[in-house]
Amino acid sequence: MTQRLANILISAFPDMLAAGFKITIPLTVLSFLFGMILALLLAIVQVANIKVLKQISQIYIWFFRGTPLLVQLFIIYFGLPSVGIVLPAFPAAVIAFGMNVAAYNAEAVRAAILAVPVGQTEAAYLIGLTYPRLMVRIVLPQAFPIAFPSLFNNLISLLKDTSLASCITIVEVMATAKQIIGWTYESLALYIEAAIIYLMFSTVLTWIQGLLEKRLGWEAKEDRPKERVKTRAEG
Repeated sequence: MTQRLANILISAFPDMLAAGFKITIPLTVLSFLFGMILALLLAIVQVANIKVLKQISQIYIWFFRGTPLLVQLFIIYFGLPSVGIVLPAFPAAVIAFGMNVAAYNAEAVRAAILAVPVGQTEAAYLIGLTYPRLMVRIVLPQAFPIAFPSLFNNLISLLKDTSLASCITIVEVMATAKQIIGWTYESLALYIEAAIIYLMFSTVLTWIQGLLEKRLGWEAKEDRPKERVKTRAEG
């Protein structure tokens, strides 16, 4: 490694790391929160078996799981202006990433809800609980620990997917690396450095996931349902 390359990498690292904290992490968190709200609605609609809404929910999940995230991002940012809907880059990315992750989270939540014993639902109806109260007070608190590993895996995948935001002018980690490459021409080394930053963030999230899973009792695997939910990382 030449002295010049070492200096470039040393000076580029703080810039890319700062872009990660200022843009990548907020983009990930906001997109995931938006996606979770949608996912809960999609999952509850399917479990409630409301015919028309259930079909709409299934079509939504089919579309967003069956098409590339980059295409979805381009449709929202570059396509919607043709029908008069113009969104700034950051909100467009939040909407695109959120709608995409919602399709995967919805399936994880739906499977977790179905894993809650039916007897508890029947008992809740017998004591007069309405469907919304049943979901909030009984079903969702039990379903969340079951769905947690799949949901957190989707969060980690989403963190890495935010690199696509550089395609719509958002200056996050990848876009910062591209800018530095533009005047240094050290593409290999700088892309590897960007990968290391994403790896750092993913490793921290994986560590947090392990701690939270222990608190939720996931070490007792024999008490968990056998059904395995497909995550975003597995496509």
